[in-house]
Amino acid sequence: MTLRIQNRRLEHRWIPGDAAAPTLVFLHEGLGSVSLWRDFPDKVAAGTGCPVLIYGRAGHGHSDPADGPRGVDYQHREALDILPQVLDHFRIHEPILIGHSDGASIALIHAGGSGRPVRGLILEAPHVFVEEETLAGIRTAVEVWNASDLPERLARHHDDAGALFDAWSGIWLSPEFRPWNIEEYLPGIAAPVLVIQGEDDEYATLAQVDAIARRVSGPAETLVLPNCRHSPHRDQQQTVLRAMVNFIRRLMRSDAPAA
Repeated sequence: MTLRIQNRRLEHRWIPGDAAAPTLVFLHEGLGSVSLWRDFPDKVAAGTGCPVLIYGRAGHGHSDPADGPRGVDYQHREALDILPQVLDHFRIHEPILIGHSDGASIALIHAGGSGRPVRGLILEAPHVFVEEETLAGIRTAVEVWNASDLPERLARHHDDAGALFDAWSGIWLSPEFRPWNIEEYLPGIAAPVLVIQGEDDEYATLAQVDAIARRVSGPAETLVLPNCRHSPHRDQQQTVLRAMVNFIRRLMRSDAPAA
């Protein structure tokens, strides 16, 4: 299958499943790609029977490069412009969005601001506002980038890892990004939400989890994991897999319409 959105080719994987089940759409992190999810989506698919779409945003993985410099609104553009076109391309209605970090923020903006139905949200390490801990973590990542084999390791997953890293770190550390805040979208989210975060997340505090659980309109569950950093599905895979599968199964048993 060819996925072309706004004249750009986007890398993607499709895992077949029960046509009557909701489609799970995986939205990767700020330095993520289709391949960096590894086999985790396959395990979620096997545990639920749901079809799965994993796609890579422009400038990530083997997708076409992004168009121009990244703006403060880059997550809004993805959530309200690109993601709806991706869903329409695959005729996906009422998806369950599974987002990690930037992908989780994109899921929140889409669910709260697009006016389109979603069955539920699973959010790993989401951001709804900028914290000093976030900026400190990114500054550390820049130091690691300059002093380690991180460029070579990321180059295994991205056509232009250097451009991606510069775009990600540059916008987050820019003065104009400091006021970024998406809490306004939270009251518009009535679909069930599962928020997962590690106690040792190097990019955020539990204030992010608390804000989401407090302000969304629908039911919200939280899972805070010890000995876990910014990637719960890697650091605590079995616990996260079990939590996601159980949450999805409950959504599938519910007769309630998508919110």
